[in-house]
Amino acid sequence: MLRLSRSIVSQQEANAVSRVLLKDGYLGMGNEVQAFETELADFVGTSHESVICVNSGTAALHLAVQAVLNPGDEILVQSLTYVASFQAISAVGVVPIACEVLPDSLTIDLDDAKQRLTARTKAIMPVHYASNPGDLDAIYAFAKEHNLRVIEDAAHAFGCTYQNHKIGSFGDIICFSFDGIKNITSGEGGAVVTTDSIVAEKVKDARLLGVEKDTQKRFSNERSWEFDVTQQGYRYHLSNVFAAIGRVQLKRFPTEFAPKRIALAKVYRTRLAKISGIQLLSTDLGAIIPHIQPILVLQGQRDRLRQFLVKQGIQTGIHYKPNHLLTYYGGGKTQLPITEQLYNELLSLPLHPGLTIDDINQVCDVINRFFNEN
Repeated sequence: MLRLSRSIVSQQEANAVSRVLLKDGYLGMGNEVQAFETELADFVGTSHESVICVNSGTAALHLAVQAVLNPGDEILVQSLTYVASFQAISAVGVVPIACEVLPDSLTIDLDDAKQRLTARTKAIMPVHYASNPGDLDAIYAFAKEHNLRVIEDAAHAFGCTYQNHKIGSFGDIICFSFDGIKNITSGEGGAVVTTDSIVAEKVKDARLLGVEKDTQKRFSNERSWEFDVTQQGYRYHLSNVFAAIGRVQLKRFPTEFAPKRIALAKVYRTRLAKISGIQLLSTDLGAIIPHIQPILVLQGQRDRLRQFLVKQGIQTGIHYKPNHLLTYYGGGKTQLPITEQLYNELLSLPLHPGLTIDDINQVCDVINRFFNEN
């Protein structure tokens, strides 16, 4: 079976974990996390104080929303995203307002979002679908015009650039994910990146149960015994064990993971562009380092193609079921016809650095054979 996605780890990561387990002797949040935050900041191109690591991308989104919004506020977000985006919003008591996407990039449609503005709208969450940040200039102009905070769900987009600037090096609040199959992994993990010092301090405290200034203590291998708590907090901090994995992955990313993902995606684009039953998303490979490889399968053939691929030992996925169709978020009471049509056409093909060019050609050969036979 050619797997849709997988973690790519080596003896280097195992050695880093072993060092923390056997030599450092402290598995919680400490110096290793501090080093990971510093190295991430240097890589992205922002100040060391701007990067706050947490234990998942969902936690990053949750704390970002909590830092700037209040219960009852509304936030504009595309429906076509993983449920984590919506769960992070509703966990704060904020209302996610499901919006349409642009068919060519599957990023948020600002014209549709504009129709959903109310007096309660306080933020917009652009989702960098399949690593594509969309038109961030237009998104930030829209936010400025309507006095909105911007929380970028950049779970797919670590290492990507927009107009020659790395995602995370500019903007309001940016949230990354480092789970097992992302562009880099720390096993489980995520990060909030912001130059807003007030937001940064709120997130730092909230990841440690709301204990004020506990980050400084942890990074000095100390604990806070006399402290105050002024906000709801969570046990969302990253561990030294996971940070050790992330630090190795970060070193491997520029020379190993990024070029491999781009090379594989280029083969897909070259081969699949010739098939009339398939539509590719608009993407700028190089600036975009793809986390997933979605395609649109036209003429109602998506499910048949998916079954055909599985029979040939090729795993596929569907990214994602639109959130407005989920019972908890309305069960389809809101109608988003473009999103719903795209959902029925989307299919994700295998893409990860463990694959070879021959593997991608094999997938494309099978897809070609399906359309020739049908």
